[in-house]
Parts: sequence; C-alpha cells; structure tokens
Amino acid sequence: MKLLLQTTDPTAIAFAQALLQGEGIDSFVLDVHTSILEGGLGFIPRRLMVADRDWFLASAALRDNGVEVAR
Repeated sequence: MKLLLQTTDPTAIAFAQALLQGEGIDSFVLDVHTSILEGGLGFIPRRLMVADRDWFLASAALRDNGVEVAR
C-alpha cells in the first residue's frame, strides 16, 4: 500500500475515493477512528492508501481533478 492523500478534510477523502472508484481503483482510508476520537478538531489527518500497482494511475486521476497528491 502506498500513501496517496493525507488530509484532515473528510470531504477531500470522500471526493478522492469517488474519483478512484470511477476509475476502478480500490482505496482504503486509515486513521478514521483515531481522527473521530480527537473530537473533530482536525489534529489527526486521515490517510488514503492504494495498492502499489495502482498508485501511478490513482495519482494521475486525482491531479487531473485538482487534488494535491502526497509524495
């Protein structure tokens, strides 16, 4: 798994997942429960992960739609 996006904005994660789903790319969000426990203050970012083999296509899909990709 490779990191594709890291953000405290849950709408950015949802948007990115919808874009990836449209491209047929599976993704997985890490740190969802941890970020909820901190009370919605935005201290703990969520991470969107994809398989190593999908990273290039996934990052291209997000960049084409104006989403900043983690390096």
